[in-house]
Amino acid sequence: MAIDPHDFLAVDGLLSTEERDVRDTVRAFAAAELAPHVADWYDAGTLPDDLGPKLGALGLLGMHLEGYGCAGMSATAYGIACRELEAVDSGLRSFVSVQGSLAMYAIHRWGTEAHREEWLPRMATGEVLGCFGLTEPDAGSDPASMRTRAKRDGDDWVLNGGKMWITNGTLAGVAVVWAQTDEPSAGPGPAIRGFVVPTDTPGFTATKIQRKLSLRASVTAELSFDDLRLPGDAVFPDVRGLKGPLSCLNEARYGILWGAVGAARACYEEALAYSLERSQFGKPLASFQLSQKKLAEMVIAINNASLAAIHIGRLKDAGTLDPAQVSYGKLGNVRAALDVSRSARTMLGGAGITLDHSIMRHMNNLETVMTYEGTEEMHMLSMGAAITGIRAFR
Repeated sequence: MAIDPHDFLAVDGLLSTEERDVRDTVRAFAAAELAPHVADWYDAGTLPDDLGPKLGALGLLGMHLEGYGCAGMSATAYGIACRELEAVDSGLRSFVSVQGSLAMYAIHRWGTEAHREEWLPRMATGEVLGCFGLTEPDAGSDPASMRTRAKRDGDDWVLNGGKMWITNGTLAGVAVVWAQTDEPSAGPGPAIRGFVVPTDTPGFTATKIQRKLSLRASVTAELSFDDLRLPGDAVFPDVRGLKGPLSCLNEARYGILWGAVGAARACYEEALAYSLERSQFGKPLASFQLSQKKLAEMVIAINNASLAAIHIGRLKDAGTLDPAQVSYGKLGNVRAALDVSRSARTMLGGAGITLDHSIMRHMNNLETVMTYEGTEEMHMLSMGAAITGIRAFR
């Protein structure tokens, strides 16, 4: 049988029929509805208003969650959807990831039944968008140092502070916000609690972050809370400390390790097509030895990343996945995707720097993907702790 240059090791042959159906459905939707417009969205630094409902109608929002209008599909199927979305743009996968793996997952896992019934059905359809407020200007890799405070005032909670780099912040109808409290801690570390915050609550402000050079087809915001008053039942009742937000981040990182494969694949495929069509010195670029070396190295990186993603997906579906293994996937696959994007960009020469081609857009996006949901350094330390048994974070 002839080798498929787009799936050299026939990795997708490991997928079930249902998983291949998800791949084909999302890929077709992305090709028809997203790819023709994404360069313009990236250039303008915005997203269309109807994106949420379109993704919701496809069942992609919270698709790995059970009940409340969610599709209840496997972790591997969710990962495949992330791969196909990020093959168009990282910002589109981020949109779905923040909605489903951060905001919806937090409410589904840690919220009350009233929270779930109020928000999840509308979030699953895209009627309501969510955001996730953890990172602050001075508390990125060290979220325990956050300055946002929630204090009791009678039966209510009053929030003051701010969050930074919040995807979908200006689009959201509900925010999951994590804050320090004055309560006794349930264990080591501060008494951090999570709150469900309707964004029309007085004292809530979201300001779009401008002048980004990366992840431009994604809306990023700064949130501020000024004596924002919430009822007592707005708090997540059963989780204290960093366990809550870190469990959500692990869900989002899982989607990233799949998405990076899509971005890498898109860069490779564009470089391959260009090198077959573009002639220099009277023959196609693809006929030169150095071009073939670059293509071969891209294929190895992409297929290794694909195998890692599928194996990690199977571990997650089996309930045996460790967070350090997610760090392995996120760190390794994003690093591989960046290497592929940089090599692919060189094969296009000067044409590679324009929005007429996708590669440099992917390359710029991946610089952000490498940083958010845990920097390279933090994932190395997570793996190092698992390898040695010694935590070197402090």
